[in-house]
Amino acid sequence: MAPVGIFVGLVVVVTILSKSHADRNVYPSAGVLFVHVLEREHFKGEFPPYPKAGDSSNDPITFNTNLKGYPDRPGWLRYIQRTSHSDGVLYGSPTADHVGKPTIIEITAYNKRTFETARHNLVINIMSTEEFPLPYQAEFFIKNMNVEEMLASEVLGDFLGAVKNVWQPERLNAINITSALDRGGRVPLPINDLKEGVYVMVGADVPFSSCLREVETPQNQLRCSQEMEPVISCDKKFRAQFNIDWCKISLVDITKVVPVHSNRPDPGTGVLPDIGEYNPPSELLKSRDYFADFLITLAVPSAVALVLFIILGYSMCCRREGLIQLVHHSSIQKSSKELRSMSKNREISWPLSTLPVFHPVSGEVVPPIHPDNYETTSMPLMQTQTNLQNQIQIPQQQISGKWYS
Repeated sequence: MAPVGIFVGLVVVVTILSKSHADRNVYPSAGVLFVHVLEREHFKGEFPPYPKAGDSSNDPITFNTNLKGYPDRPGWLRYIQRTSHSDGVLYGSPTADHVGKPTIIEITAYNKRTFETARHNLVINIMSTEEFPLPYQAEFFIKNMNVEEMLASEVLGDFLGAVKNVWQPERLNAINITSALDRGGRVPLPINDLKEGVYVMVGADVPFSSCLREVETPQNQLRCSQEMEPVISCDKKFRAQFNIDWCKISLVDITKVVPVHSNRPDPGTGVLPDIGEYNPPSELLKSRDYFADFLITLAVPSAVALVLFIILGYSMCCRREGLIQLVHHSSIQKSSKELRSMSKNREISWPLSTLPVFHPVSGEVVPPIHPDNYETTSMPLMQTQTNLQNQIQIPQQQISGKWYS
């Protein structure tokens, strides 16, 4: 079997293809982006042919990936497949802690047309590299790309080529790629061909160029704080294909990073020590008397409540201030009862406003405003011009001495 070379950017991942149903071995390097495409064409031979000639490519196939013996993948490895008619992609960045430990990934393909499955194993043998880690690392946020588009070898190679023209390093590697959704970003609206955005981290062996440092100037920092685009001289080298958000660029020199060491406790083997067999309590235990607990729980609060009741009764019935309050309360209650009885009795005398009055000028008796058969229950509290039905207009005297009504 001949090895097949798969180029990802500037990184070579060697893949050894074996027979069907056997394991596939890959050899990525620690600290370098690893990308493996799960091609649907490779799994179609495991399923029966499609009944219509020429339509075998229409089989909807999805993939499930997990670490052998576990329900999920390793923490550094991610997987994405947009639709059942597109290829799946495994990607991630292994660290030096995984060197020398073969990682077996179980890949299960589901054919949604025939409901059959096919399972293959992917053996990831992580190799060490002298270049790991590269001392200068820069992370770019590309707004007009999705993660599966950026993982394509041609697109990633174009981006690394643009970065190399700006940075001019001797060694340049793609370290990691992360979707903006994994960083807390929002799912874009399905309008105007909006993208999720992707973070791409690259590493180099030379210090950052002056163009990359331009984002750290006070003028650009001020523009970023005002949500304005900074002025970057080398942006035109990316703008044709990659829309970079320069306010979110991150430049890290790991040679100046102070390592933080934390003392973690020894996790141990995870097995409880052997302390012998369980011995249940003896049946000869004496019964407990709960009478003292009963007295403390009920008798003591009842005694305190009784004392407070006696003090309150003495204050209300035997003290002058309490008697005054009782008399006041009694007078209020008596007045309330009298008002209720008056409201129930409709045979009450008319108010003074309804009694006969005398004309202020002629002295004649003026009939009352309301007649005797007027319904008192609908009489308003305040008289207005609209409800004075029988009101008599009082004549006024003119200047010439004539009266008018």
